[in-house]
Amino acid sequence: MLIRRRNRRSRVAAVATAVAVAVLALGACDSSDDGTSKPKENKGLGVVAPGKPGEPAKTLSPEEALKAAPDDTPNSADFTYAQMMIAHHSQALEMTELVPKRAASTAVKRLAERIASAQKPEMDAMAGWLKNNGGAKKPSGHDHGAMPGMATEEQLAQLRSSKGAAFDELFLTLMITHHQGAITMATEALSSGNNVLVEEMANDVIAQQTSEMARMRAL
Repeated sequence: MLIRRRNRRSRVAAVATAVAVAVLALGACDSSDDGTSKPKENKGLGVVAPGKPGEPAKTLSPEEALKAAPDDTPNSADFTYAQMMIAHHSQALEMTELVPKRAASTAVKRLAERIASAQKPEMDAMAGWLKNNGGAKKPSGHDHGAMPGMATEEQLAQLRSSKGAAFDELFLTLMITHHQGAITMATEALSSGNNVLVEEMANDVIAQQTSEMARMRAL
């Protein structure tokens, strides 16, 4: 999935470049004998656009290149993902805030610091994306409590009342499940979303949290 999306982003960038070249080609001018400018005639000028993996490149006219510009307009899946993941990350930060005073393991404390330092910027990036795309206050229509991997209020209460080795064990158990849920959500966004920036954020979540899950399972 990660590779397929990266290939798509490469094609998006390539076609965007082709469009820019086409615009320049369409806007190029020659000077006429009377000193005025007039558009150049298109004498077979073409724009090479890469094909899909395994397919040959195509030569497009400037007009065709303009029409081929990819549309990455955000859809409902993009908005839902950003809104839900902000709430999902918020619970993870709530859990990591308990670690300094309740954990016994130095490794768990360091892990919690890494999780917090990664997820705070991700939340800011998603909130910024929502604001820029008019979805900052748009309700997702999704029950946040039903999001995959979310700890229940009873589990959070148990975590708050735990300390030492018991806290460490419960924290790791809940956070591994939490990360698995985030990866599930990010994978769904890659499958159903349309916006390139959301895809990049989802890929970042998958890469970061897969790595952190490996660390947690090793503790």
